[in-house]
Amino acid sequence: MTGLSQKRSRWTWLPSLYFAEGLPFVAAMTVSVIMYKRLDISNAEVAFYTSWLYLPWVIKPLWSPIVDLLKTRRFWIIAMQLLLGAGFATVALCIQADNFFRYSLAAFWLIAFSSATHDIAADGFYILSLSDHEQAWFVGIRNTFYRLAMIAGQGLLVMVAGYLENETNNIQLSWSIVFYLLAGFYVVLFAWHRKVLPRPGADVIGVAESLGSLLAKFVHTFVMFFKKQHIGKVLAFLLLYRVAEAQLAKLAPPFLLDERSIGGLGLATSDVGFVYGTVGALMLTLGGLLGGFLAARDGLRHWLWWMVLAINLPNAVYVLLAFAQPDSVLLVTIAVGIEQFGYGLGFAAYTLYMLYVSRGTHSTAHFAICTGFMALGMMLPGMVSGWFQEVLGYQNFFIWVLAATIPSFIVVAMIPLDPDFGREKSEVS
Repeated sequence: MTGLSQKRSRWTWLPSLYFAEGLPFVAAMTVSVIMYKRLDISNAEVAFYTSWLYLPWVIKPLWSPIVDLLKTRRFWIIAMQLLLGAGFATVALCIQADNFFRYSLAAFWLIAFSSATHDIAADGFYILSLSDHEQAWFVGIRNTFYRLAMIAGQGLLVMVAGYLENETNNIQLSWSIVFYLLAGFYVVLFAWHRKVLPRPGADVIGVAESLGSLLAKFVHTFVMFFKKQHIGKVLAFLLLYRVAEAQLAKLAPPFLLDERSIGGLGLATSDVGFVYGTVGALMLTLGGLLGGFLAARDGLRHWLWWMVLAINLPNAVYVLLAFAQPDSVLLVTIAVGIEQFGYGLGFAAYTLYMLYVSRGTHSTAHFAICTGFMALGMMLPGMVSGWFQEVLGYQNFFIWVLAATIPSFIVVAMIPLDPDFGREKSEVS
């Protein structure tokens, strides 16, 4: 098969694979927040329980060896997509039941663990199926379709739910239909990938080792990570760089939805899907692209302080929105777009620093450990954010979020970083 025909064949499965990877994450982390808010669950409960859904991504490195040893990556991808379809169908069933909050959360746990396992298998399959050149060629494609999944999830799906709410006057039924649609979509993805995913020769079941040998290698990988120079400063950065954004992300959709009489903006569900899920996600993507370009051109160190300013200072737009409570959806859209653009720009620094920390032996495993700490850094602040908001009210909560940006500046001042990191790699490539 020629190089051109190989690239064409990749298009039959690679975009849909990474779209399938992104959609369950955004469903568990963002769509669930909006849905529970519309179903009259308190902010404290929504933030606390949906933040726990980060846990599978926190501990993902602990069971990644199982994916390698028990079955092929292709098997895990297909199996998890079928399980995700079942999980979404279960959510749809639970929404209209008594004690729907408890039962639907259990279904979201199934979705979260299935999604994290799918991530492990899909990323491994990407590496095994493509040459080094093809991996570089398709990296932008995979990231683009992952981002499109975010837009489809927190934008299009929420807008559909809002439309159904208006048409049916039944919030529970509307969200149930949305999750049935998701379930059907994953059954289609399961059938499609079962047909088109290649069977690369390198995608084989791992060689079984003794439990003691496997455990020794596993422990050694973790020990080597925690022996890295300045590891305390590195961990502080991973946990605290986004401590303000972690709280804001959980309460921004409820703030947009809540009645004006209790401090919210009173937007319709479909408006939130457009403002936060579509425009916000697009601006987040653009900010991330700009951050990557700037770091590649001048090095991460050159732009680091600008990026930490970008991820933190635009949070002030929520203070302005909380005090002014504007009626104009356009003004709200502009404000949210500014904050999300800054988040995307600032998050580029976080991603690049994880790559910097992971360099050397065990780079893949160490990057996975970094992503675990990244998820933990979002999970812990998010859990208490709803309680803070209910105690403080929206206006004072967003002022608190601004104060919570201070640790981000402190850890950036502490971390070790080569001045040419990013620029050097770009010049070599």
